[in-house]
Amino acid sequence: MILITGGARSGKSRLAEQLAARCGERVLYIATSVVTDPEMAERIALHRASRPAHWSTHEGFAGLGEVVRRDGPQHDAIMLECITTLITNLMFAHAGDTPPEQMDFAAIEAHIGQEVDALIAAASECKAPLYLVTNEVGFGIVPDNLLARRFRDIAGRINQRLAAASSEVWLVISGVEMKIKG
Repeated sequence: MILITGGARSGKSRLAEQLAARCGERVLYIATSVVTDPEMAERIALHRASRPAHWSTHEGFAGLGEVVRRDGPQHDAIMLECITTLITNLMFAHAGDTPPEQMDFAAIEAHIGQEVDALIAAASECKAPLYLVTNEVGFGIVPDNLLARRFRDIAGRINQRLAAASSEVWLVISGVEMKIKG
């Protein structure tokens, strides 16, 4: 597993794509975004169009450990974009319509942790490298609302777990890539 982190529009996706492409032609791209509004639909369409046509794509945010186990052996590399979107989608899928003040954040984080543990286990069994793209959420100010603060806390802890389990960790800032582990 190789974790690539940085801020929004830092160049981390470009680095992950380059590293995955170096492994061979058969790349599985796991996209965790879902269409929530017209602007997000446009973003997803642009991402789809920008990927090499010969790459395989799996769109979804749950059960990704099983996706890696099932599809990994047929690929030279796997790229998952992105962990923070995965966390967001799992958080809202688990909480449903519950208002933030009533959300059980411990249960939500435990659920997300189970998904991440399954992903880590599958990656350790897979011969293809798994490139994980995530946002570094700890560089900004403390958010002004409960939901954003809890999201930041969960994302920070999940990123730490993934970094600990990864053989390499890259930090990308303003297009400058720096290997910080491995």
